[in-house]
Amino acid sequence: MTANHRQPAVAATAVRKAYGDHVVLDGIDLDIPAGSVFALLGPNGSGKTTMVRLLSTLIRADAGDLRVAGHDVAREPDAVRAAIGVTGQFSAVDHLLTGAENLLLMADLNRLPRKERRRCVAELLERFELVDAAGKPASTYSGGMLRRLDLAMTLVGRPRVIFLDEPTTGLDPRSRRTMWEIIRGLVADEGVTILLTTQYLDEADQLADRIAVLYQGKLVATGTPEELKRQVGGGHITLRFADQRGYEHAAGVLEVVSRNDAAFTLQVAGQGDVRSLRALLDRLDRASLAVEELRVHTPDLDDVFFALTGNPVGTPLGKSVSSSVAEQEPAR
Repeated sequence: MTANHRQPAVAATAVRKAYGDHVVLDGIDLDIPAGSVFALLGPNGSGKTTMVRLLSTLIRADAGDLRVAGHDVAREPDAVRAAIGVTGQFSAVDHLLTGAENLLLMADLNRLPRKERRRCVAELLERFELVDAAGKPASTYSGGMLRRLDLAMTLVGRPRVIFLDEPTTGLDPRSRRTMWEIIRGLVADEGVTILLTTQYLDEADQLADRIAVLYQGKLVATGTPEELKRQVGGGHITLRFADQRGYEHAAGVLEVVSRNDAAFTLQVAGQGDVRSLRALLDRLDRASLAVEELRVHTPDLDDVFFALTGNPVGTPLGKSVSSSVAEQEPAR
């Protein structure tokens, strides 16, 4: 993806938001270039949804400055609303209406000219693969179809900036990947800017030009996926041997990070680049060691998140801290 770095589509400076004594966001700075995908990554309760609510004028910040599409969020809320689209975790679709009727309703609310309404609805139904279901009540739609319809409704107003708040939560793998393709297409074909919040590490890795990691209301890291991975390191190579003799011999000649005696596997440090792999293989060859299996683990966003927050790799991010409901409306 390419991004225009001259004019930020979204900018936040020293943003703070608290509910009573509970600080949800503490000094957040963001700079999101136009025509890019920016991911806010973090567990439930980290402040992601609160940030979206602030930027979309639904709530006000206690301190700091927010600008969207060149407009001050506090002073020009109407201009901000005209420039954005928002799709949340929970669909805004009217389940009693058909897919086409939902889109027509949005066209009416956006005051599209009468001749343009039908054309706009037909194009969106085609684009989001909802033509066959256009005349059916939304209550009959699958979760993936509802998310596609919800996003299609957001596009009726032709927003320049779209906030997607955990858009694939609860979707099956196929529906998630369909949403990913749609998101990529919005940026590539229309040049919109997308602020994506997610607790899925692979989603941020697949979609985002840049990522900001939020944890307990603070911004703990910002960068491209590759930059974040390089920062934390953590690459290693796993070697499995066919028998104990070869395993013990290798353990004596290699610089071992960890070992599993039952499985005859050793872990040695290494980033998986060609040079280090060749050096390791040469060393094994000189020692006459036959390796049954070799696996390379390069740093991923799991490693990044673990290093920055202490959240155990493999633990769902949504389980690590308080729920998003508590993030928005903490008990008083």
